[in-house]
Amino acid sequence: MKWYQKEIRLPAVKRGFHLITDLLEAQLPELEDIEVGLAHVFIKHTSASLTINEDADPTVRQDFESHFNHMVPENQSYYRHTLEGSDDMPAHLKAAILGNSVTMPITNGRFNLGTWQGVYLCEHRDYASKRTVVVTLQGQ
Repeated sequence: MKWYQKEIRLPAVKRGFHLITDLLEAQLPELEDIEVGLAHVFIKHTSASLTINEDADPTVRQDFESHFNHMVPENQSYYRHTLEGSDDMPAHLKAAILGNSVTMPITNGRFNLGTWQGVYLCEHRDYASKRTVVVTLQGQ
């Protein structure tokens, strides 16, 4: 069994849901060495998250952003963690709801996702810096 682990620095993006599947695959030539295995992607931040969902229609990403902004609104009087701005505590809550990692099967050197699936970087801050993910590949 082969194991690889790599940190990938993602470009800074605006708040929203951004497909990063192709970017990840481009940064992982090690995928080609794996016929059958797993890829685990972990984001090293508390105000951004990862998820897998629809990758064809961009309105899905817009609807995700609208829904999460409605579900976890800014400027709530019960928030205590507010020193970094009105988007900070909601960003932590959204990240906790969506999660900090995704795991995908690897088949024949590629992520084995469904026809309409892609990996999203879910950026929950208005002015975020670049984000870092740790990718662990295992397989044979």
